[in-house]
Amino acid sequence: MIDRLEKTVERYNELSRLLSDSSVISNPDLFKRYSIEYKELEPIVNLYLNYKRVESEIKDVLDLLNTGDPELQELSEAELEHLEQEKERILKELKILLIPKDPYEGKNIIMEIRAGVGGEEAALFAKDLYKMYLGYADKMGFKVEVLDSHETDLGGFKEIIFSISGKDVYKHLKYESGVHRVQRVPETEASGRIHTSTATVAVLPEAEEVDVQINPDDLRIDVFHASGHGGQNVQKVATAIRIIHKPTGIMVTCQDERSQLQNKIKAMRILRARLLDIYEQQKEQEIISARRAQIGRGNRNERIRTYNFPQGRVTDHRINLSLYNLPEIMEGNLDELINALMENERAQLLEEYFGKS
Repeated sequence: MIDRLEKTVERYNELSRLLSDSSVISNPDLFKRYSIEYKELEPIVNLYLNYKRVESEIKDVLDLLNTGDPELQELSEAELEHLEQEKERILKELKILLIPKDPYEGKNIIMEIRAGVGGEEAALFAKDLYKMYLGYADKMGFKVEVLDSHETDLGGFKEIIFSISGKDVYKHLKYESGVHRVQRVPETEASGRIHTSTATVAVLPEAEEVDVQINPDDLRIDVFHASGHGGQNVQKVATAIRIIHKPTGIMVTCQDERSQLQNKIKAMRILRARLLDIYEQQKEQEIISARRAQIGRGNRNERIRTYNFPQGRVTDHRINLSLYNLPEIMEGNLDELINALMENERAQLLEEYFGKS
């Protein structure tokens, strides 16, 4: 770890020199790339220098203790305890900073919510989840844009796809991928029996064109009439878009906008995100990354959370956490859940990269 930190300092000093080089300054792309790397390394270097300062002070205090002066003994021991605690604190922070960043941490996301088992009640639950994420996005200052949706006759969602953009969106919401289960008395249930229904959530980092290259010859694009609840035609002009990516068979439809162009742009955003997700899954299979399989982006086939309305309880099964503030959570107050998931992942990564402390 110390070797790695020393190399980080070397690279930081090298970048400092490069950023003053006229050939780098005259190259905007290179200057930008070096500046970003420099800023990323700066907190690590500053903290490591602080760590070395504390180590030096510990050495000085130990020298005082070795003098055998009884007057200095008590003061030196108290100072040594304080410095050792400070050293441990800095060391823990350094380990966290040295954990490799998720390559998609700075990305916006495309979220897909689909009704699962439970018919109309599952579709209504899918809508409740969408409202929950809307509330959280509003609380965090994120921007939400619906890309495509398919409503049911009772106002639920068979499927809704939307983007969320803002600072650290992916970092906060990547844990939501998976099967969400609800236990409650449905609005459609006359006898008052509790039903169990599900909805699936997929969180995809939004891909830029540079992230995923798509050959236009690999696409089949169809235009059709948009439809509303129950499939009835709602537009006389064909504006809805269906895009099929031939190599993978991925099909994306978009009908929320009133123009073909707008629907095509949105459909391509969804397609790029899904392709990036497929490529990432293939990479994970090759690497067998335990990190992501455990928490990371979550397995969308795995039941991750249960919302029990009669008991007012939400349970996240990945970390065995139960909270009894279901109404607040459904309004988008997800901080306690998300912070617990973040802390759990951080602990796993620290153990993975540095072993048990």
